Amino acid sequence: MTSPQPDTAGPFGIYVHVPFCATRCGYCDFNTYTPAELGDSTPAGWLAAVQVELELAAPRVGSRPVDTVFVGGGTPTLLGGDGLAAVLDAVRAHFTLTPGAEVTTEANPESSSPALFARLREAGYTRVSLGMQSAATHVLKVLDRVHSAGRAPAAAREARAEGFEHVNLDLIYGTPGESDDDLKMSVETALDAGIDHLSAYALIVEDGTALARRVRRGELPMPDDDVLADRYELLDAALSAAGLHWYEVSNWSAPGGECRHNLGYWDGGHWWGAGPGAHGYLDATRWWNVKHPKAYAQALAERRLPVADSEELDDAARHIEDVMLRLRLRSGLPDAVLTAAERVRAEAAVTRGLLVRAGDQLVLTDRGRLLADAVIRDLLDD
Repeated sequence: MTSPQPDTAGPFGIYVHVPFCATRCGYCDFNTYTPAELGDSTPAGWLAAVQVELELAAPRVGSRPVDTVFVGGGTPTLLGGDGLAAVLDAVRAHFTLTPGAEVTTEANPESSSPALFARLREAGYTRVSLGMQSAATHVLKVLDRVHSAGRAPAAAREARAEGFEHVNLDLIYGTPGESDDDLKMSVETALDAGIDHLSAYALIVEDGTALARRVRRGELPMPDDDVLADRYELLDAALSAAGLHWYEVSNWSAPGGECRHNLGYWDGGHWWGAGPGAHGYLDATRWWNVKHPKAYAQALAERRLPVADSEELDDAARHIEDVMLRLRLRSGLPDAVLTAAERVRAEAAVTRGLLVRAGDQLVLTDRGRLLADAVIRDLLDD
């Protein structure tokens, strides 16, 4: 990976990927590994390797202060409170966190507890994101989730009780067998837990997953696009009525509850991705690490960055990404970012009711959010 001239504009974050899971969910295609798949790779070996990667990263990052840290996976909470504290200690050892930096960890409801949340607060974590997916037991079963329907909201309450002001729950909608009432119950259950942020994603059947094999065998139907659109509208109405408003197509929050780390991705920020398979973006260079924890640890044992490959983004590629990402935000896309031809197409989208002008920003309408990918494709189509 090259070291181009630094671009210090915009936020800078650090993402740390924890690749461990106790079991594999049927819909998941993330870079994760169960104990049977890891061989002699261990969480302790992973942590030692991450510490070296962050040490090697620091000179390349330079003097940028860190605005956000996000520990994701996988299942970060399998590291326990002390393990997650050690991750944050490793970041602090080589980087300077800004005052009020946002520090998030994802958490699995089954591997969470009041004691864990207390340890995380003590260590300096400010935000927790819990995988809930649904409050309906039969939906969780289709998704191969092992936690009970009530465990995720209970964990959210525990996190709040231990001092976490910012708590997110993730939902998945459109699972085969899910009804409107199931989704309504899931939203109500999440809101009753006192969260200030909710992320909701349409179920995608990813190639190579157990879910894809079940669909291919005819055991489960493919999610229906019209049903997904109806469910999105149901979600949006219920969350808006409760005071959580969309700030990105798949994310809703109370005022001040937005995930600043993810906003950095969408709004042109830079980040270092540490851990097996993690992606980073710095000074027009994008790179991604080797995927398997064993290969990752071996590279760092030799004190070399575990980069699998990288690419330099030219002005055209950066423009495409800018449009793709910023148009997903409620804050919108500045009209000045667009080319003359794209402005003509944007005006056509305004006429069709897919975009609206808010000052010099272009913002997706409610209908536009349902068709966000198509709106973006049309805007960029030369």
